This record gives sequence, structure tokens and C-alpha cells, in this order.
Amino acid sequence: MLSTLIQFIRDHYHTDAFIPLHAPVFRGNEKAYVADTIDSTFVSSVGAFVDRFEQDIATYTSSPKAVATVNGTAALHVALKLAGVEPGDYVITQPLTFVATCNAITYCGATPIFVDVDFHTLGLSPSALASWLEEHAYRDGQGQCRHRKGHAAIRACVPMHTFGHPVDLTGIVSVCQRWGIALVEDAAESLGSFYRGQHTGTFGILGVLSFNGNKLMTTGGGGMILAGEELAHRAKYLTTTAKRPHTYEYVHDELGYNYRLPNLNAALGCAQLEQVEVFIAEKRQLAAGYDACLRGSEFQFVTEPEGCRSNYWLNAVICEDQKHRDELLRVTNEQSVMTRPIWQLMNSLPMYAHAPAGELSNSRWLEERVVNLPSSLSPPMGKAYA
Repeated sequence: MLSTLIQFIRDHYHTDAFIPLHAPVFRGNEKAYVADTIDSTFVSSVGAFVDRFEQDIATYTSSPKAVATVNGTAALHVALKLAGVEPGDYVITQPLTFVATCNAITYCGATPIFVDVDFHTLGLSPSALASWLEEHAYRDGQGQCRHRKGHAAIRACVPMHTFGHPVDLTGIVSVCQRWGIALVEDAAESLGSFYRGQHTGTFGILGVLSFNGNKLMTTGGGGMILAGEELAHRAKYLTTTAKRPHTYEYVHDELGYNYRLPNLNAALGCAQLEQVEVFIAEKRQLAAGYDACLRGSEFQFVTEPEGCRSNYWLNAVICEDQKHRDELLRVTNEQSVMTRPIWQLMNSLPMYAHAPAGELSNSRWLEERVVNLPSSLSPPMGKAYA
């Protein structure tokens, strides 16, 4: 089966050269828009393309407002602060995620709590979340959710939409509402993914997107906070070094962050966003090809959850066991077809080994078996990946 899979990948990308996991493509107005920013001299965080990119993302996601940041981690850091996360708090998330999710929690002085994932979404499990809270949490007289041990506030919950596949948002929203916990969606990987017709990142009080170079569409490096009018206003203020408007004075009245997205990057994003539905159609076509290629084999292709439209940012397979996973990784990479295992569980990393964790059997099982396959869009005609 491995030789069949490798041949399918090479046939799809029409090359015998190295095939990366996920490389960006630039087919549209990217060069023209970036040149416009250079000609205007507005290349930093003040410029027409920043405002346009925020409006275009808000329109595309049907979010009331969108605030552009230098990267997705910065977006999540500020979103958590706006959700009220303070030093000494707890924030619930999943152990099967990219490290930036946990890093942003830690930047706030909070500690992550790791709760198991579901097999069908690869994301935070509502039933595991509910079970953990019943066993370890309570609501005080003011309705604040607290840990039974030490009584620290459990301030927020951060599910992550793994590889662009939406988590069970109906279940998670219900549990968070019942326990009075703020829902902040890490939708870094899921631009263009919809849960029951609604864009990911718009179900909680805040959501965040990423436009890193390896994402569905890119600004080179960049992120976005999705929020309502009031929180978005605060987000823009905090990410602009908390500077109050003044004709000539520098007036800063609280701790802020230099997190605004430069105009150069926003120009790239505007051009990429013009093509995003074409990108998603191509990604879904590739996913269907993988699914057909692997059907009946020892590899289970990861498909979108029922009732969802996934962007299929990174295609993934579930292997029979760790031995078969390692064989897939070895053979493909030896033949210059890049594949990658899913992340190590966050609670196994030294900086998060102390964090509270529930029963994580699903996460451990998936960690031993999931492999990402090449998922790039096809390069422009006549081009090849470097």
C-alpha cells in the first residue's frame, strides 16, 4: 500500500522531486498588492490593506469584527486576556494540539488543564469535558467555576479545530454555558471550515485564526481575532501598544502589546483571501482522492465530522499501531515525500508536565497512530516546490 500511496501523491503533484507537507502558492494579486504597499510607503501596521483585510475576514466568517495581529499566537494571547484570564487561573484545553495553544495560556500566567479528545473530530471531547468538570470543579456563590483543589478559577476553555476539522461545538458550548466558562476557539487551522453552516471561531466570545506560511492561505506570518464590537475595540487598542489617540503625544494608559499586523502582510492576505474558496475546493478534491486511494487499506483516512465542512488543511491517516506509523513515516520521507506525525501530547512536554490532566486514553492512542500527508495546493503552472 505504501508504494501505491506514494505514487498517488507523485501523480497528484506531477513531480519526482521532493514534495513538502504544505507549501504556499501565489497565483493571484499577491505581487501587485504588495507592490502597492511599497509604492504607498505604508508598509507597517498602519495602511489601507490592514483595514481591508480585517473587513474581508469579518465578512467571510460572518464575525461582527476582526482584528489583525502579527501571528495566531499573539491573537490567542490577547483573546484570552480579553476573556478575563488572569495569573493563577486555569484554562481547559486539549493535549493533542500545537504548542502555541498552551503557550498563549501560559503567557497570561495561567495553567492549562488537559482534557481528552474525541476520535471523530481529533478535538476536545464535550463528554470528557463534562466528566472532568463534574469530578474536579464547582461553581462558587458568584457563579465562578473553580477547581476543587486550591479553588483557583477555571476561567476559559480553548478547543482547537485539529487540521481544520471542527470540534463538536454544540456539546462544548453547552458544557461551557452550564459551568460559566468563557469559550475561546483556537481556529488557527480552520479558516473556511464550517460547523452546521457557521464558521469556526464564531461560537465563543472570541476566536482566533492563523495565516502562517503553512496555512490554507497565508500573510507570511499573521493572525486574526474574531469578536463582537466591544471586545474587538479592546483588542485593537491592546494590540496597538494601548495607545490613546492624540495629535502628537504618546499617551499609553495600560500595558499593551505591539501585535498589529503590518500592511505588507495584510496585502498578501487580501490577495490570498480572494482565492480562498478555490483553495478549499482543491483541498477537498485532494482529500477525496486520498480517501479513495486508501479505502480498504490498513490506513484510515481522517474525514470531516458529520454536519461540517472542513477545509482539509492537513490531510491525515490513522495507522494500525505505532509500528505501522513509524514505517509509513520512514518509507515516505526516505523517498522525498514529506510526512509528519501528529504532535506529542502537551502534558508530556517538560514545561507542561505539572499541569492537571484528565484521563487521556483517546489522545494517547491517536498520538501513536496519526500521520499527516502532503496537503499543498498544486503550484502554479510551470512552477515546482523548492
